[in-house]
Amino acid sequence: MGDSGVRIDGNTLRLPGGVAVRFIRTLRLPETGTHPLPPGLGEFPVRRVADYPDTVPEAWRARGGVLLPVYLREAMWLSFGGTAQPAALQVGVGKVCAVSGEPWSDRLSRKPQNYVVLPRQPWLDGINSGKGTVRQFVAVPLGLGATVEGQVTGEEVWGGVQLQSFPLTDAELAKWREEEQRRAERARVAGASTGGYGGVVPMAPMAMAAPSAQPGGAGGPQRSGAAMGLGVGGAMRQEVYKDDRPLTAWAERPAGRVFVHLVTPPEWRRITGEAPPPSPVDRAAYTRAGLPWFDYFDQDAEDLAPTDPLAAVQPVGDWLGDDHEPWQAPGSGQVKPLTGKPVEDGDW
Repeated sequence: MGDSGVRIDGNTLRLPGGVAVRFIRTLRLPETGTHPLPPGLGEFPVRRVADYPDTVPEAWRARGGVLLPVYLREAMWLSFGGTAQPAALQVGVGKVCAVSGEPWSDRLSRKPQNYVVLPRQPWLDGINSGKGTVRQFVAVPLGLGATVEGQVTGEEVWGGVQLQSFPLTDAELAKWREEEQRRAERARVAGASTGGYGGVVPMAPMAMAAPSAQPGGAGGPQRSGAAMGLGVGGAMRQEVYKDDRPLTAWAERPAGRVFVHLVTPPEWRRITGEAPPPSPVDRAAYTRAGLPWFDYFDQDAEDLAPTDPLAAVQPVGDWLGDDHEPWQAPGSGQVKPLTGKPVEDGDW
């Protein structure tokens, strides 16, 4: 087990190369139809596995990384705001690529593309379904077969979320910095600081198979940790952008990676001693209150085509049944357009 190069800054994961990732709570979409982007309802708290060696499952200690609490059928999205420079980021759900549907790999690929390009990709709300849409990330327990991992691979071994970052090569990064300096001089804008760093996130080989239950320190069976994985919910309008750089622009090997364990709220309390976040907001009440939904479109970007492995993934409702949560579509005035260009910071 060693240093993964990943740090925690508050609830933000910072991977080498200036990559910033936050996990955002959100409203779960209906599983039929295509919807605007749901709002962010606050960050999931993130903690280091290494800080709880006596209460996390043995398999989690072996994998290292971080943990966060999530409710059954709660939806989430990944925010990449604050990423400091271009990077290729792989996102795995149970070690299945959320972009390509292919098995987890330590190499970048373009046929099909198995990563998102930051900071061009501002966020990711779900698996790539192509044609300008993604299907929302929704938490489900392992063992039912409802996760993306279970449906694509036929087994549920890993769960959680996996992140791996690839920076530009030294030559490409130098070229980008020169271009940024010229742009900054023209716009009279200075680069923003990426902020401080917190504790180190330990890394262990992800290729290690999950061990079967073994006797624990008290002589009883090892707790599973009520591990969770990600299935899919409804569709929303969101592009997963095609990389416009050659593959040779990126480093051949990842600069850092992290395993994100998803845990039920009761287990979160047992492991960390902290109270879990309150239960998710009711989406009908949110809409009735007139609060905003969002629409984002970047006319200069090209969306990735859907891939066969992810096209066959069924929504969690097909496995768990209808939860009968009421749905009220937002009115046209509630859907707020978002600009297609990133907002840049400068001298204050």
